[in-house]
Amino acid sequence: MHWLDRSACLQEDPELFFPIGEAGPARDQIRDAKRVCLRCEVRENCLAWAMEAREDYGVLGGLSESERRELRRSLRTPPGVSGESR
Repeated sequence: MHWLDRSACLQEDPELFFPIGEAGPARDQIRDAKRVCLRCEVRENCLAWAMEAREDYGVLGGLSESERRELRRSLRTPPGVSGESR
């Protein structure tokens, strides 16, 4: 992961990227972590790694835990299939 050496988060407190939950004060922490990700030149690499490794915790690649879960779900569901039975 040579790209990691160029990540913006190296200059930040690692705890910023691992909030407890996603509500209340954690919501502000997630917002602040995402701001760091927005200025990161390797954000796409980070997200690709997080998705491939199925990393379940923290803000990685600019997405929160729930956002990455939703992305994984959407990538598994073929377009036009809602998952609902008739």
